[in-house]
Amino acid sequence: MLDHIGFPVSDYAKSKRFYERALAPLGYRVLMQVTREETGGAYEGAGFGEGHKPSFWIGSGPPLRGSLHVAFVAKDRAAVEAFYKAAIAAGARDNGPPGLRPQYHPNYYGAFVFDPDGHNIEAVCHTPV
Repeated sequence: MLDHIGFPVSDYAKSKRFYERALAPLGYRVLMQVTREETGGAYEGAGFGEGHKPSFWIGSGPPLRGSLHVAFVAKDRAAVEAFYKAAIAAGARDNGPPGLRPQYHPNYYGAFVFDPDGHNIEAVCHTPV
């Protein structure tokens, strides 16, 4: 359904470092960057993904009011756990450690953290062990 999503963050450099570390265990990395020079000084951003196409963007600009929830696909439960550890080490706050969430479905295995702006970031695996 979605091709990509992006949103502004309050501290671009800090958030970029956070997402580089938190998303690495899931196999996602910075695939594209847009500099202030390229945009006439108005915007800088980083697009994360796998392969050749970025799907998740963060950038400079006035931060969102309120919070956002973004869930990233994890290939297995070990990747969910690695995401959680990497995100906490990168400065995230816990919002739910790795574990089953049977209220969603029997194989829903997820972990939740708050990013530097307080957004609820999740890694989730839907496959059985």
